[in-house]
Parts: sequence; C-alpha cells; structure tokens
Amino acid sequence: MSFGDPNNPYGQPPQGQQPGYGQPQPPQGGYGYPAAPPASPYGAYPAGAPYGAPAMTMPGGVKTARVLLWIVGILQILAGIALALVGGAFASEAGLDSGAGAAVTGVFVFIGLLVLAFGVWGVIIAAKCANGGNGIRISGIVYGSLSTAGGLANLGQSQGVSSVVGLVIGILLIVFFAKADAAAWFKRPRY
Repeated sequence: MSFGDPNNPYGQPPQGQQPGYGQPQPPQGGYGYPAAPPASPYGAYPAGAPYGAPAMTMPGGVKTARVLLWIVGILQILAGIALALVGGAFASEAGLDSGAGAAVTGVFVFIGLLVLAFGVWGVIIAAKCANGGNGIRISGIVYGSLSTAGGLANLGQSQGVSSVVGLVIGILLIVFFAKADAAAWFKRPRY
C-alpha cells in the first residue's frame, strides 16, 4: 500500500471524512422537521393543561342534564317535605282513631322521606357533574332509569301530565349521560 492510497489505514484521512475519536465534530445541518411532541387531549402539553391553557369544557348534554337534575331534585325535596307534613296533618284532622291515624301518618311520612331522599340524590348528582368521575355519570343513568320507571308506573293514573313529564325527563337523563361526549367528560384526567 502506498502513502497516498485512500484505503491505507495508516495514511492521512482524505478530505471530507469524519475526524477521529476525541476531535471536535463539525456542526450538522438540520435535515427534515423536528420530532412532534406526544399527543395529549390538551394539545402539546403532555402533562396536562398548564395554567392559562384552555381546559376541556362541559358538553351541552351534560349541562342540560345538570339543570334538569337541579330542578327535579329541588322540586322533589320540597314535595317530600310537604308530603310528610301533610300526612301528619291529615291524620289528625280526619279524626281517625289512634291506630289508623298512626298508620296513615306513617305511610305519608315514609313516602315523603323516599321522595325527599330521591330529590337529595338528584341534587348531589347535579352538584358533582362539574368535577365528578365516571361513577357520577353511572349514577345519573340509574337516576334517569328509576325516574323513567316511575313515570311509566304512574302513566295510567290520574296524574297524566306529571307522569309524562317524569317519563320524558328520565329518558333525557339517560340519553344525555350515556352519550360519548359525556363519557369523555366524566373520564377526563384531573390534575
């Protein structure tokens, strides 16, 4: 091998080759585009939405279900209290004997407490819609199912309008809480 041979391992490196180990590297030119950041529901922030970044907004169906739950829950709380109070007044005003009066009062108070508990449940679901997890969504679906069943049970009774309203509200609650955007809202990450 000769001294000027490009394949000679002991000769000088030809011009344009990389320098050896420990020698400074020449600056590399940028080829292509930089790597994309990891995907996140909040855009280019992999750890979540930083301060001041737009956060996920509550879907319209969840907002509507929340308003319905507030209205129905508060009305049921008032109706439960009124039912319990009216039941006690009815038994004393009707002049029933002590056994029958106590039974009527007990039935009215029991039904009033059930309606009151159902109303409190609806208000709790409505209050937790803003920051609750998937359990709140499932609880809203169960609440809507029970409201639908109550509306169907009362459909043949003389309370035609109120049973239809209860039936429609129950169906709307089921639909609004079962939609995909509602599921995404309740399953979103919270930081």
